[in-house]
Amino acid sequence: MKQLNLFIELIRLKKPIGFMLLFWPCAWGLTISYDFTMNHNYYYFYLSLFLLGSVLMRSAGCIVNDIFDKKYDRKVLRTKKRPIASGKISTNLGLLYVIFLCLLALLVLLNFNTFTIIFALSSMPLAFSYPLMKRYTYWPQLFLGITFNYGLILGWTCIKNQLDIIPIIFYFGAIFWTLGYDTIYGYQDIRDDEIIGLKSTSIKFKKDPKRFIIICYLVFIVCILTTGILMKFNNLFFIFSVIPILHLTKYQIENLKIKDPNSCLKIFKSNNIFGAIVLINLLIGKI
Repeated sequence: MKQLNLFIELIRLKKPIGFMLLFWPCAWGLTISYDFTMNHNYYYFYLSLFLLGSVLMRSAGCIVNDIFDKKYDRKVLRTKKRPIASGKISTNLGLLYVIFLCLLALLVLLNFNTFTIIFALSSMPLAFSYPLMKRYTYWPQLFLGITFNYGLILGWTCIKNQLDIIPIIFYFGAIFWTLGYDTIYGYQDIRDDEIIGLKSTSIKFKKDPKRFIIICYLVFIVCILTTGILMKFNNLFFIFSVIPILHLTKYQIENLKIKDPNSCLKIFKSNNIFGAIVLINLLIGKI
């Protein structure tokens, strides 16, 4: 039981915000591509696969991140008690867990068409090199956005079996959504990160964070509205789009206090609700 609890702690299973933020773009891509005149069971089947895949890949990603960052994690108050940083789980055991989780994720992936499988496998180098980016660039959040929203493309290709301009535009916008919310998340550790020499957009834009985050969210809003136009969504989609827009601008931007870690974490977590709102809005657009 002790090892099981450590494993659960290692993969952050009790913090579902991570795998949900990975799942929502998958659900978005699947929803805009799916023909709802077909049997809805296929939609729920693929949705379940994406949810399971998100949990498995996020879990593997957490372990890889902890292995790469164990020396840094020991110097940060929020992360120093993580299982690998604290020595409760060895690096070798962590690597075995990664292999096991990736094999399970591969079994999930094999349920999709060949084009989607190849496309998904091509993202693996990005997924596992992301933890290193904060050592070399102030833009690790950008790499996270590219990786975390890849599922939006997969959601499209698993139905269409080809790549089109519509999911690319949506994907581009989703990258900026992640860039915004993960910059907010980064303000929790900004003091420790500056001391130990790590880089982030939180540090780069600390003098005027709200302007940067507003720009990120504006790009996302433009891209999702453009997606709605290209998909020829009904008017209800554009009417209800005001809800996610208000969530991003009024709630997140107005309530952001970068010197208050609890405020940053609360705003960051609210993006889980935002992901659900966008999914509902996409479904409304396809009625």
